[in-house]
Amino acid sequence: MLWSAGVFSPACLHEDAGDATKMQETRRRSADSRASKVEGASQGEEVMSEQLIRAGNPFRAPFAAVALASLVCGSGTVSPIAVAAQQRVAVPDFTIDNKSAWLMVGDELLPPPSGPGPVTFDKRYPYVDNARARRTGTQPTYRVADLSNPILQPWVVEEMKKANDWVLAGKVPFRARERCYPAGVPGWVVYTLAEPIYVLQTARQVTMINQGGPEVRRIFLDVPHSANPKPSWYGESVGHYEGGDTLVVDTIAISTKTFVDNYRTPHTERLHVVERYKLIDGGKMMEVMMSVDDPGAFTTPWSAVQRFRRVPHEWSEDICAENNFDFLQYEVAPLPQAAKPDF
Repeated sequence: MLWSAGVFSPACLHEDAGDATKMQETRRRSADSRASKVEGASQGEEVMSEQLIRAGNPFRAPFAAVALASLVCGSGTVSPIAVAAQQRVAVPDFTIDNKSAWLMVGDELLPPPSGPGPVTFDKRYPYVDNARARRTGTQPTYRVADLSNPILQPWVVEEMKKANDWVLAGKVPFRARERCYPAGVPGWVVYTLAEPIYVLQTARQVTMINQGGPEVRRIFLDVPHSANPKPSWYGESVGHYEGGDTLVVDTIAISTKTFVDNYRTPHTERLHVVERYKLIDGGKMMEVMMSVDDPGAFTTPWSAVQRFRRVPHEWSEDICAENNFDFLQYEVAPLPQAAKPDF
């Protein structure tokens, strides 16, 4: 389990600035050791099926109060006000409270205001998600990628054509969320339409949790990247606050077992993603501007946008891998299996 026991108290979400000041001295003394620890932050990757490039409603239970306490209080979570006092900078409040969450507005990477953008659907085979199908009285469809996007290198086009052909043959494509695999980056921001994400902010770390899975990202603040980070599902993410309203996240060392998006776009270990999380619309929305660079997979750097809306939502847990059964017996990638226990 991800959680350990503790006693939950709302006060742990709002430590005072005095406590934050005490933490600052500790933070300065431990900055070098944190930088070295970042490299080993993600461990215990599952074995991933070789079927992913071509192949491709869980039980929900409330989090126990002791479980939430472990993550929130045990990790030293403080309010953005206290974080700002410690860091001497304005810090946007993405955490909000323990009864709110962020829900993505769609599971497509949106085009940037200008310049090269992400892969989208082939216009001959429009993508229709379940919500749109209900609104329009039409049939939902699986994604068929537009392989004419000039950002794609030839080998990427060939791999994605296999995935397209799989769908056009009437088969079910691979999606990380549907088969309980980690999303990767930037796929994290289009992981699931139905499950929200929560953001926990401390002076040293931002933790993002997608309820579906659950999936967890850790962003280490104000430290450099490790010299030789080991590739992992969510890579190595370091970040900092900027301009009083933006969290900038820089991620490298992302495992090639992941895809860039829901069109099954592959990448190499040279993938480098910068995300800029910003509150908009008076704090009712969160916008993510992304820049993506991978000289091994793309002809040029490109950008994309995603948005989340703030929703009232109690903390809850969705165990994907323990409640995802193949009742229809269709050909899909197997659920991830660990070769050995993590602990």
